[in-house]
Amino acid sequence: MPSRLISPPNYLEKIDAPVIFLAGPIQGAYDWQKDAIQIISSKAPELYIASPRRQNKNKGEFMPQMYNEQVDWETYHLRKAGENGVILFWLAKEFEHRCDRAYAQTTRFELSEWKIRHERDGVNIVVGIEDGYSGSKYILRRFSQDCPDVPITKTLEDTCCEAIKLLNIQEY
Repeated sequence: MPSRLISPPNYLEKIDAPVIFLAGPIQGAYDWQKDAIQIISSKAPELYIASPRRQNKNKGEFMPQMYNEQVDWETYHLRKAGENGVILFWLAKEFEHRCDRAYAQTTRFELSEWKIRHERDGVNIVVGIEDGYSGSKYILRRFSQDCPDVPITKTLEDTCCEAIKLLNIQEY
């Protein structure tokens, strides 16, 4: 595990370099975060990576306290990346269907929120969309209308590279 990886429930008191937040589906998705961490760490080891996927896998539903802890952790680190870094959205296609939950429901909310923050505040975001992700046509259309400067990619590696590029880091 890279030394600059931040994952719940851990916080760092001092973050002295840009943060890339890995935003995208967890429940029902393959562990794409592991691959993104490897790609980013190999190309830009000086960056912090905030991954909301917990390192210790919890089975079952979060208890209310754990749920609140997770949402608070994500909100804090999304804002850190928004202030100094990039929010990397990887819209992975559904890997395992769950009947009790709409796939990527949190991701879709966060994507909308940070799209608006990009338009209003210039927050750095990059969006990667895996073939087979439901709703991609709408997302592509809206981004082309409202913020055509946001990089949109088709592979996880390209998405990670675009995030690094947005931070003007040349050594990848």
